[in-house]
Amino acid sequence: MVVKKGGKKGKKAKKVKDNNEIERPLEFKSIEDNQEYAQVIKLLGNCRCTVSCIDGTERLAHIRGTMTKKKQWIKAGDIILVSLREFEQNKCDVIYLYTLKEGRKLKSLGELPENIKINENLDLLEKENEEDIGIDIVEDNEDDEEDNITQLKEQFKTDFEQNFKYI
Repeated sequence: MVVKKGGKKGKKAKKVKDNNEIERPLEFKSIEDNQEYAQVIKLLGNCRCTVSCIDGTERLAHIRGTMTKKKQWIKAGDIILVSLREFEQNKCDVIYLYTLKEGRKLKSLGELPENIKINENLDLLEKENEEDIGIDIVEDNEDDEEDNITQLKEQFKTDFEQNFKYI
């Protein structure tokens, strides 16, 4: 069989499956292992993020190195499974990242409360930013515009003459 990709790198390229094709078993939280569902609020950098746990507390979460090696990128609004620390109450570790389908499935099964929004926080932030950027149209008199234009022309002429003398 002939390989249609050319070159040395084409033969070595890893075949990547689409995320939609992969069906993995759904993981639930374990009370014995001190685990909790959480939603990412903000990414802080250095493999850390701020999360809002289902029990109502806001914690600092550490993303494991195996998640970054497997290229599982976490973004604001994602549903994750965290392991709570016994010795530090305000810190936790990220164990598992749920996809959008898995998050909706957890919500339908009753594992997540109904008031939680799955990956919708980003949409709300984008809408708020779009509203702030709006252009306000102010009606001015035509005389005011002409006066402004003539003042700008005069200022440009004086600046040009002063700079031209130095050349």
